[in-house]
Amino acid sequence: QLVESGGGLVQAGGSLKLSCAASRRTFSIYPMAWFREAPGKEREFVATISWSGNSTYYADSVKGRFTISRDNAKNTVYLQMNGLKPEDTAVYYCAVSTGWRLPQIDLSRYDYWGQGTQVTVSS
Repeated sequence: QLVESGGGLVQAGGSLKLSCAASRRTFSIYPMAWFREAPGKEREFVATISWSGNSTYYADSVKGRFTISRDNAKNTVYLQMNGLKPEDTAVYYCAVSTGWRLPQIDLSRYDYWGQGTQVTVSS
């Protein structure tokens, strides 16, 4: 029900824009988020956005470099990633939290997940 795209291989300092298309229009009323999982590490929070798009929160590691946004008319959430670093290499997942009205950073509060898209940053 969530399909990510836009991942790929990029050099350090480069940019990528991830997209997450939702098949259910009702997802537009819920907060959504991006998480990532690097090899050998636990899945971690990256960014989240309120249903309206007016509130956003970021992990300290990406603040100032990544921007989350959404277009509810297209049922799509985006993650613009600038100034990419090798440590940003991971599989990136989008998620929807249908049990909460406000954006959440705890992955256990997200109940729908995409299949993930690989982002690889070379040094």
